[in-house]
Amino acid sequence: MPVGIEFLKGHGTENDFVVLPDADGLLDLTESRVRALCDRRRGLGADGVLRVVRPDFGPWFMDYRNADGSIAEMCGNGVRVFAKYLVEAELMPSGEFTVGTRAGERHVTVHDDGTVTVDMGRVLVTGTGTATVGGSAFGGVAVDVGNPHLACVTEVPVAELDLKLPPGHDPVQFPHGVNVEFVNVLDDGALRMRVHERGVGETRSCGTGTVASVASWLYGTGRRTGKATVDVLGGQVSVVIEEEGSTLTGPAVLLARGELDQAWWDAL
Repeated sequence: MPVGIEFLKGHGTENDFVVLPDADGLLDLTESRVRALCDRRRGLGADGVLRVVRPDFGPWFMDYRNADGSIAEMCGNGVRVFAKYLVEAELMPSGEFTVGTRAGERHVTVHDDGTVTVDMGRVLVTGTGTATVGGSAFGGVAVDVGNPHLACVTEVPVAELDLKLPPGHDPVQFPHGVNVEFVNVLDDGALRMRVHERGVGETRSCGTGTVASVASWLYGTGRRTGKATVDVLGGQVSVVIEEEGSTLTGPAVLLARGELDQAWWDAL
């Protein structure tokens, strides 16, 4: 008989998550517990935690927490992993359904090849800004994808950037922090990106960040709609941006499951 707390581990283009099934919303998911779970030495290790909750009304809800314990509005890679879990747990049928997030409901399609397409909602360019790394300034485009981004298209090879520390940004423009992307254009419709996520650090991928990167690239070419592939450290995704919405398609992998020790959980 299970005596611990059920968990799964998964990733979307190597942006990894701990999944906590909690249909009735009984887990006390404190900041300290999230930090411990995501710690790669004293916990399972992850970029964030996805708690699976069933509200009294509406679709299954993705309660997403960053690795530092802070609450986030949306996570494109996380939604794909979340949807994959719902199908594998037989909580939803494969195909099309809706997932709830703090940024609103997101329509998803779980494909037979293991990829998931997420309706990322309307993409809003809200202005321009500047990020600084190692004393160098990078002009960027501020993009709202349900959470805040500053996507900087640059000719500096993104592989050369040191993203160990958070890039500098204007705290007045982004009072709640910001995800910062650095983007190289490989070809028309082909981008490469590295990202520093607020509350996490550099990650292997960021779903909303890839959408923001495509929006920034399009903005720089005088376009508002278009599509592109985006190469990230953990793989490749495809993004389509239209006037009233956007989609993100990429892989979702569930690789492990088990139980958290109850005594360990209680001690936190």
